[in-house]
Amino acid sequence: IVTEWDAFRALDLDRVKTLLKQPIIVDLRNVYRPADVRKRGLAYVSVGKA
Repeated sequence: IVTEWDAFRALDLDRVKTLLKQPIIVDLRNVYRPADVRKRGLAYVSVGKA
């Protein structure tokens, strides 16, 4: 994710996971909380967060 647009903040992450060949989210804008994404079974990489 490279934008802070509201359309990206409101993604249905459960649906996104079903559409990805490999369930990985790279969030360069820190739009999501890592724990929220990971609990949905997605690998999560962000910049500046642990």
